[in-house]
Amino acid sequence: MTVTRADLERCLDLVKGSVIEPRVGLFGPASRTWHIAREGVVFLAGGAAALEQLAHPFVAYGVSEHSVTREDTFGRFLRTFENVYAMIFGPLDRALRSARAVHTIHERVTGVITAPAGSWPAGARYQANDEGALRWVFTTLILNAVRAYELVIEPLEEHVKDEYYAESRRFALLFGLEEHDLPDSYAAFERSFDDTVRSGAIVVTPPARELADYLLAPPHPALGLAWRWYTMMTASLLPASLREGFGLAFGPRELGRVDASIHAIRRAYPRIPARLRHVPAYTAAERRLAAGDAYVREPDTGRPFLLKLLLRMSRAAVL
Repeated sequence: MTVTRADLERCLDLVKGSVIEPRVGLFGPASRTWHIAREGVVFLAGGAAALEQLAHPFVAYGVSEHSVTREDTFGRFLRTFENVYAMIFGPLDRALRSARAVHTIHERVTGVITAPAGSWPAGARYQANDEGALRWVFTTLILNAVRAYELVIEPLEEHVKDEYYAESRRFALLFGLEEHDLPDSYAAFERSFDDTVRSGAIVVTPPARELADYLLAPPHPALGLAWRWYTMMTASLLPASLREGFGLAFGPRELGRVDASIHAIRRAYPRIPARLRHVPAYTAAERRLAAGDAYVREPDTGRPFLLKLLLRMSRAAVL
């Protein structure tokens, strides 16, 4: 089933009707969503989210055949997060604009799966605005944000996860997904992820494997060691079937290194100043709300400094 423009606009009307202060946006400072999404540590699970998304054949074929990912792999990865942060931290008009822009781009992404892929036969037509594919992308974003937060900062009680998930339904509307398209609780949401992985709809295809190789290749030789470490961390967060499908090694040695890394990050992360620990989009949103009507500049949905540096280096490597 395809999410049409009319479906999206109906969902956006629901968003507009649920937002009390358009200047604040969909959530606001007191929300669970801001509290979790503001932490830069969520990028620790960004690679896992990206690979899980590619494991949906519609996503893999769509990205492979309709984007410049090979020329700017890391840039596309970051631009995905830019749109997500615009929706989460931006004012209402910015969130709606991003939702419409993403949908418009997706409307052009259609094609044919050329070889059997799990439950998908050769010749099956894919669409980026397919409801199932959009729900899968949404699921990977929400689950991996929670996983990274709990891995480094603190475990979340079940009622907190339920509150966060309830808020995320408003975010899902920006993809054209209504409440009846989603599970009722966070626990059911997690189970739906596991069920989908086992369903046969999620499988690592040749395009997915090729794109993952590009994504996990260091954008500059100087980043080789760091990229190998990040690949190891990414492998640790993937379901075993996907880890094997992408050909990522993860045995007792890697597990020991991951545990040691997480222990070190947990100790160091609280000592990092908030201005460096929090993503720029959150800081920009704080400034916007503090300034009130005097704030006229478009909110910064940009990248943390390190990611900006990596993006420049990846582009330099391409050129």
